Amino acid sequence: MADRWLTFDCYGTVADWNTCMGGALLAIPEVNGAAAGRLLTAYHQAELELEAGPGWRPYREVLTAGLARAAERERITLPRGGEDAFVRAWPDMPVFGDAGPALAALRDAGWRLAFLTNCDDDLFAATRTRLPVPFDLWVTAQEVRSYKPDLAHFRTFAEKTGATRANWIHIANSWVHDMMPAARMGLRSVWVDRDLTGHPAKLADRRVTGMRRLPEAVSDVSAIPARS
Repeated sequence: MADRWLTFDCYGTVADWNTCMGGALLAIPEVNGAAAGRLLTAYHQAELELEAGPGWRPYREVLTAGLARAAERERITLPRGGEDAFVRAWPDMPVFGDAGPALAALRDAGWRLAFLTNCDDDLFAATRTRLPVPFDLWVTAQEVRSYKPDLAHFRTFAEKTGATRANWIHIANSWVHDMMPAARMGLRSVWVDRDLTGHPAKLADRRVTGMRRLPEAVSDVSAIPARS
């Protein structure tokens, strides 16, 4: 019997990057609460732009260049070295409280777990030590020299594991980085819409707003025939 695989995005789905990044901004004396919120929103847009190229750059460079670009757009002056705030805070990023019980239940149900993450090897390694359950495999942006929503993470995972649409479900928070490419791959998926973005839910087979009900959603989706 083939292994049953669940692939996850890490940041925003399992690891609470907005809390980590927001806290890193608030720790900068020159940045107040309102400015931190604007900076974080502007950063997420800048990140998408930088990851789209041209060319590939390490994620730690995306973090620093993205924050510098966000600050410029919001006309906020960062102190010297302030653009490194996210990289410095990364090792202390918390995991969502609902992630551990959900992931443990899925492992107990016989699923193998993997990450497809837009991150460098060393930054992701720091996060792995904080995970509540072990994962079987991961594919990083550094490994494939590409960023989702490009399909390289998905294709590399399939090559490594032999997973197919019949035994593979993708789970993530980001509609752009994950739900869209999962749909392009023809995968069944569960959208963990923690950010309540308002994007259309039709790309996913199930939508949840946290991971508390994820095991139930995965059970439901696994009963849906795989796309041909």
